[in-house]
Amino acid sequence: MAKTGTTTQGLRTAIERSGYYPALVAEAVEAAVGGERISSYLVHQETTFDANEVRRHVTVLVLTAHRFIVSHTDEQAADSSSPTPYATTSTESVKLDRISSVVVSRVVANPESYKPGTLPREVVLTIGWGAVSRIDLEPAACGDPNCEADHGYTGNTTADDLSLRVSEAGDGPDTVRQALAFAQSLSEATAAAAATGR
Repeated sequence: MAKTGTTTQGLRTAIERSGYYPALVAEAVEAAVGGERISSYLVHQETTFDANEVRRHVTVLVLTAHRFIVSHTDEQAADSSSPTPYATTSTESVKLDRISSVVVSRVVANPESYKPGTLPREVVLTIGWGAVSRIDLEPAACGDPNCEADHGYTGNTTADDLSLRVSEAGDGPDTVRQALAFAQSLSEATAAAAATGR
């Protein structure tokens, strides 16, 4: 489930609709937002199956005039550190001029007959701001198939701070539209921040 919009009350309503510890999630997000006006938000709740356990996770993305705020809340089963189930929630606030990439990957069925405006089957929103990077290395080689020399390693670095996947089949078409709307708002805001240097 994902919801997007532009008001503080709308954000609280979307968090409550997710049904996932709404008081805890709303308090953490509202504390991070402070008194800033909300430009756009996206609330995405997902359920995963881990062995014989069902785990829920909610991600809340908020865009203000100067910041991008991301909140994650996870539930945990009782374990050796806690005799009762518990939840962890975290928020991170990122200045818009720190966002280095906003990647929107779209999966489209029957691309040969695609018409502009057709809703993608799946959207993956990846946002990078330099907090987490992934390095993929592999042995380097030359063009000689008989060469046995050590050419070191080659690879690439990928910013991978946040990746959020929504699909029409799993989340519904409205969720896909909302993810695209938030991605567009974030892209526009980061472009404006880069142009003005704020």
